Order: sequence, then structure tokens, then C-alpha cells
Amino acid sequence: MQINELTVVGNLTKDPELKYLNSGAAVVNLYIGINRKWKAKGSEELKQETVFINVVVWGKEAERCGQTLTKGQEILVRGRLTQRSWEDKTTQKKITITEIKADNVIPTPKRESSEEQGGGEEDGR
Repeated sequence: MQINELTVVGNLTKDPELKYLNSGAAVVNLYIGINRKWKAKGSEELKQETVFINVVVWGKEAERCGQTLTKGQEILVRGRLTQRSWEDKTTQKKITITEIKADNVIPTPKRESSEEQGGGEEDGR
């Protein structure tokens, strides 16, 4: 059995790019960064990596995303992995990208930072 479903949470790295095709279909391209933090094995050093992923959304969901989402916003994306290939007109090399074709894009609730929650350092008073 093969399953191609995924759910990711990440931050928009730029504002959505909403376009309409000649057919009238709406499509929006989203670019998200997904952060992962961990402690190195046998160390207290905190490591971090960020993965950048293209997300494509179609139809009414695309229109909603284009009208309501902004750079820096955290979103939850549900969809599937897809690949597109084309030949670069300048170099004549084949280019293939893997991206998410989203069924749902949901803005996550805004969270307060640890300082706003009172979780900052003590000042000795």
C-alpha cells in the first residue's frame, strides 16, 4: 500500500503569489520554511535546520490564501507531494522540483512569545 499524504506546519517566507490561468482557474504559490530544533547527541548544544518547501494551491482555497495570508505567518498545510519537470530555456537542462499540492491551508493561532507570557529571565526583584 502506498500513501501520499502529509501535514506540515511552517512559516511563509514571502507573500502569496495568486495568479489566474487563461482558463480562469486560480492558483497560488506559497513558500514555507519549516524549522527543526534538537540537541546534539551527548551534548547540550542546540542545533537547528530549516527546510524550504514550495506549496501550490488551486481553486477557491488558492483565492482565500492569496487574500488572507502574509509573509511570516505560520500555517498548517495538508496535501500530497508532487513533482514537476521542465527544460530550462537558457541551459537546456532538465529541472525537476518536488512540492506540496495543498488541499487545505490553515493559519495557525497566534502564540505569545515566552516574554509576553512572563517566561523571560528573572530580574532579581
